[in-house]
Amino acid sequence: MIVRERPDSFLLFEQHEHALIAGEFALRWRERPRPFESTVYAIANHDLAWREADTEVLWNEEKDRPYSFVDYPLDLKLPAQRRGIDLVAAHDPYAGCLCSMHYARFLLDSERPEEIEFREGEVERQGSLEVRMSEEELENLERNFRFLRLCDGLSLFLCLNEPGGEESPPPYPGGFEFEGTRFGPVWKDRQTLRLDPNPFSEAFGIEIPYRTIGRDRRPLSSDILELRVTC
Repeated sequence: MIVRERPDSFLLFEQHEHALIAGEFALRWRERPRPFESTVYAIANHDLAWREADTEVLWNEEKDRPYSFVDYPLDLKLPAQRRGIDLVAAHDPYAGCLCSMHYARFLLDSERPEEIEFREGEVERQGSLEVRMSEEELENLERNFRFLRLCDGLSLFLCLNEPGGEESPPPYPGGFEFEGTRFGPVWKDRQTLRLDPNPFSEAFGIEIPYRTIGRDRRPLSSDILELRVTC
């Protein structure tokens, strides 16, 4: 779950819905990745692991707020992530490798035994998938992984921040860097965003479903965040 905090409530965005929006960014990026379809599939489905978990709001009693993807219990998170990568890899091995790289990278400096085991298992998975790739796929693998992280960051930006604000979340404070270019988010109004410089081939709309829950844990409403990305 992606959690945006307000004074009296929390906005909850399911992570698979966020990933689908990341896929919309990838689909319309002017400089298309190669291989195109596999890379876009990976980006749009990189959080498939959370599709089932996010149907239920799990409450963090210590912090008195819903658990987010940042602090979700490891005994639930790691098996879900592994299953999610399995599903993507079964559909498209190249996409599965990108998703595996994405989750393993989060744990690069972890010293927890269960996270080390997960990371090492994913590195092994990546090796078994890479031996089946073409030369072009291998050449572009690291670039496409960085592209996944970029699109992930752009979508997180929309979910974590109120429209019209100037802040951007990690790992892209102050902008979104890719291939030596820093793309700055510019709000034209509270529903219209552009990146400077513009990397997109066309303008497009975005719809992100979300739920609102009160600090008393009472569900308040369900709605759709509607935004437009311009060139």
